[in-house]
Amino acid sequence: MDFALNEEQLEYRERCRTFAREVIRPAARKHDQEESTPWEVIKEARRQGFGTLDSIQRNASDAEGQMQVISAEEFHWGCAGIALAISGSGLAAAGIASSGTPDQIAQWVPECFGNADEVKLGAYAVTEPQAGSDVKSLKTTARRDGDEWVLNGTKVFITNGGIADVHVVVATVDPTLGTRGQASFVVDKGTPGLSQGKKESKLGIRASHTAEVVLEDCRIPAENLLGGEEKLARKLERGRSGQKSRSADALATFEMTRPLVGASALGIAQAAYEWTLEYLDGRSEGGTPLLQTQRIQQPLADVATEIEAARLLVQRASWMGRNGVAMTGGQGSMSKLKAGDVAMWATTTLMDLVGPDSWSTDYPLEKFFRDAKIYQLFEGTAEIQRMVISRMQAREYAERLEFGAEVAAKAIKPEKELAAV
Repeated sequence: MDFALNEEQLEYRERCRTFAREVIRPAARKHDQEESTPWEVIKEARRQGFGTLDSIQRNASDAEGQMQVISAEEFHWGCAGIALAISGSGLAAAGIASSGTPDQIAQWVPECFGNADEVKLGAYAVTEPQAGSDVKSLKTTARRDGDEWVLNGTKVFITNGGIADVHVVVATVDPTLGTRGQASFVVDKGTPGLSQGKKESKLGIRASHTAEVVLEDCRIPAENLLGGEEKLARKLERGRSGQKSRSADALATFEMTRPLVGASALGIAQAAYEWTLEYLDGRSEGGTPLLQTQRIQQPLADVATEIEAARLLVQRASWMGRNGVAMTGGQGSMSKLKAGDVAMWATTTLMDLVGPDSWSTDYPLEKFFRDAKIYQLFEGTAEIQRMVISRMQAREYAERLEFGAEVAAKAIKPEKELAAV
């Protein structure tokens, strides 16, 4: 077991840290205050090979699964909002890649990224006003009409919503079947009936555009149904025939995306910790340097330890996902849960150490604090993560118990047969 990053990973981490320090951080305060999309940073990221289709494919080939969590942490160390602006298109691309046909993937995934000369964005539209974490209750509908699908509904809290070049919309085809009656559709920019609703003014990650997506008799070509007609027909037939849902398998698949979110939260926590060390260095209390006083050392040690513990969970889950090790015990959700809670707790604890200056916008700690909270909320709230973990743990325990009973039964059977002789 090797916990060290290899030479390529170390070099990549340094590239990401340099970009975060020299490009992201200088633009962070402006876009946070203005709640504006950092187009110039996204363009420079594309120019340097970050947040592109090629970079995602290259990072996905990393045998240890660490490249993507490295860039997520380092970019969020720079600014969480800008990091999401750079990487947010990956959600739409992932949705297309997981559900689309080879032709659809080839056509639409590149449209989620563009290049340095023409930056393009993708948006993944799932969440609705009455259905946050409850995906089974989606009300957005998709109705077939001749050679088109007609979409109606409203999506909320959508990253890049309304400004994206490609929207991937999850809609209900048969509301009686829950998630088995849903399908994903690609909606191209400028399609009549697609519009941006309210743009959200947020506590944190303010450089990441978040808005409603409104669909009013939005007509799209039939070929924009991801996966195609035959795949949808088979899915609906399974649901209508009462076949058992494969949601448990899907749940295990979703575990693979959680480490990236956890790594993002860690970037904020690490940035807050490093800044606090720099702030306290050189300050004294009663003639004693603050960094040598026990009341300062104790919480700093706790913060450092919690960050490292969460990072190990993130790295392990990312390695498991990349190497096909099933996360049946909720290891992916554990990494996201732990890192999100650590980020919020760490920034709060560090603000207490710094005192009144932590509340001033002249210093970045208040921004780290604001940005951290979202990682206990989106991509599955902390409460939802705990439900996922507990259910997966219970399922894993039941399977172990069943396996143990089978082994015991096989062991007992020969003894009975021998006694009968």
